Amino acid sequence: MKEFTNDLYIHFSATEKFPETDAFLKGIIRRAIKSTLAERDFPYGAEVSVTLCDNEYIHKLNREYRGVDRHTDVLSFPMYEDGQFDEAECAFGAVLGDIVISVERAKEQAEEYGHSYERELHYLIVHGIMHCLGYDHIEDEDRAEMREKEEYILGKLGITRS
Repeated sequence: MKEFTNDLYIHFSATEKFPETDAFLKGIIRRAIKSTLAERDFPYGAEVSVTLCDNEYIHKLNREYRGVDRHTDVLSFPMYEDGQFDEAECAFGAVLGDIVISVERAKEQAEEYGHSYERELHYLIVHGIMHCLGYDHIEDEDRAEMREKEEYILGKLGITRS
């Protein structure tokens, strides 16, 4: 299902273990994406695909696309390399890419880290969108910059670590 909100199209999907994306999850996803784009001063309309899944599904994707044989919490598949957006291409909106989130892993991590499931979902969406905007965390310096920006955005949303 595709939703339009202030120049933001979000295509929600879920695997068979999560056949419906409920209003609670859609609200978190929409809020986190909109806030991230606003805080990063993204100048275009945007389209994003978000898939919710379990650990088994994301494990398969992680192995196939990254060569990492384990599950993870979030995968991003950006459409633009290094966040280099072509103004002419994006004049009518930018297709940012796909974000896949293991809801199962998000629940596990919320418990492990001692914060709410809601906080974990917000973080994973913000993190995924940051990748779609060209941020990465391979180098320590990049990781620190990305984490600082993510925490700033979460703070603006009123999302704390507790």
